Amino acid sequence: MLEENVSAINRDVKTLVNDAQALLQAATTLTGEKAAEMQNRGMRLLDTALLKAQEAQANALASGKRMAVSTDGYVRENPWRAVGTAAGVGLLLGVILGRR
Repeated sequence: MLEENVSAINRDVKTLVNDAQALLQAATTLTGEKAAEMQNRGMRLLDTALLKAQEAQANALASGKRMAVSTDGYVRENPWRAVGTAAGVGLLLGVILGRR
């Protein structure tokens, strides 16, 4: 679910940035009041993209903290199971990397 949210936000931000770039490029051919209006719209789009990126960063940070707290609680409740799992994963990675 987190990956879906991050990819959706990435798509939204890319779309906003592309729209802003197109507006700013179109504004270069215009003069006067129309150019200023196009530039303002482009800047608003870029500001929106920046806010979405900051929201995604904050959400990812909060989600990471929740996962860390959850993992910490599990390890504290089941220390030997956690040690055994870590040793098993380490052994598996060692075997896989040792074959190469």
